[in-house]
Amino acid sequence: MFEIYFLGTSASAPSIHRSLPAQIIQNNEHRFLVDCGEGTQRQILKSGLGFKRLNKIFITHSHLDHILGLAGIFSTFTRWETLETIDIYAGDYAIKRIKSLLYDVNIVPKKLPNLEINFNPVKEGVIFEENNITITAIPVKHRGEGCFAYLFEEQSTRPFLPEKAEQLNIPFGPIRKELVNGNPITLADGTVITPEQVLGEEIPGTRIAITGDLGDTASLLPYCQNIDTLISEATYMDQDKEMAQKFAHLTATQAANFAKQANIKNLILTHISRRYYEKDILKEAQAIFPNTYVARDFHHYQANRTKCARIPSQNNYNNTENKTAKPKE
Repeated sequence: MFEIYFLGTSASAPSIHRSLPAQIIQNNEHRFLVDCGEGTQRQILKSGLGFKRLNKIFITHSHLDHILGLAGIFSTFTRWETLETIDIYAGDYAIKRIKSLLYDVNIVPKKLPNLEINFNPVKEGVIFEENNITITAIPVKHRGEGCFAYLFEEQSTRPFLPEKAEQLNIPFGPIRKELVNGNPITLADGTVITPEQVLGEEIPGTRIAITGDLGDTASLLPYCQNIDTLISEATYMDQDKEMAQKFAHLTATQAANFAKQANIKNLILTHISRRYYEKDILKEAQAIFPNTYVARDFHHYQANRTKCARIPSQNNYNNTENKTAKPKE
């Protein structure tokens, strides 16, 4: 299961109720920050999530509304946070802009006694694999170089069947863990037991993807077919599809059509323009793909193989929607 915390859900510029793009993806002990718009550190504090173990940051592309918050976060980290190492994953051009943002204006010294920053250039394919989770980078088309979506996948598992173990007289303790880990064991009487004798059918892990900004969905299809949840930008509505094409963004209709085409179970829309009401975006998408949600700042979702559900929060921020005058983009 993945937990998704939306810290910022606005497109291009913040509004009264929506901050700039940032999400935390959590799976067991793993916590990943995806994008870091201006004000992200304050959103983290307001959410109550805190910075603990938040040492892996994935950037979808180089545009400032997705990276400006790194300056504030790292300025804070150099003063009072206790993280020793932070890994940033991004395309080459995004890394170049992030380094310029952090170092050229001396926000962060290039050598810190208490914090090591590692920059990991992203290419298509698997870029992170640890314990039971894999993250794959998917190239997408937007304005500029090195734009990526990210696919998060849990490892498939096979449940341990205790009744089978009892029948085979396998004692409790580490010996059973060896079987769960896929290793054969030998009992005291010399009987060899293989994992296949006590493990059930394979259960696929949960798979979710997050797009960042993109102008079309063609490159997503090979990776996102049949996934459980897609977190997609929906900057425009279909009435402004020409503008969406001009600025290489998706409409709610395009995101919903892709979710239907790729047989995705659930769709969460974010990166919402100030020019629309949330209810209108939701109505447009749900007419095509009923299992659609529109995220707000501080929304918390749990996504697994069977469902995606929003978890009620004690946080009272952003309980209303807002529409402002139309900006240029």
